Amino acid sequence: MKQKYEILIPEEGRLAIRELAELDKDSMSLLCEETFDIQKIREASALGRDFLIHALRTRNLYPPRSYMEKIVDAVLPFLADASGEPVEVLFDDSTSLSKEILVDELMELEEEEVEVIDDLLEDDFEDASDEVEDIKIDTSIKIADEDVVDGEDDL
Repeated sequence: MKQKYEILIPEEGRLAIRELAELDKDSMSLLCEETFDIQKIREASALGRDFLIHALRTRNLYPPRSYMEKIVDAVLPFLADASGEPVEVLFDDSTSLSKEILVDELMELEEEEVEVIDDLLEDDFEDASDEVEDIKIDTSIKIADEDVVDGEDDL
């Protein structure tokens, strides 16, 4: 699925992000539009990327981290530029998302983590049940003749 995020200023002092998706071929549909106080977004950007990402994510607008990184890369120059021309950020889920997540996860695994996982998977523990000897029963259970119940008798 193709997605597009538009960053614009709909009115003075507000920043808007629109999330659009290609639900039909060659037709983008609006999924969500969130508006923010531009001053609060500038304050969050001054604190760092993670603060800006946190400020831009809402209950309705919560793209994956890789998308948010690119959206933030577009928002930062947009805040500095006074022209107010909308900025578009495009994504194609079918090619980028699965490959990015897989590569990111593999790159984050360090050699030490791999060894720890391998140690957990090894089957070198001793089972307590292996040491216990079988219990030997010398007597068998015998039913007395008078205790036998016929199918027709009441219990």
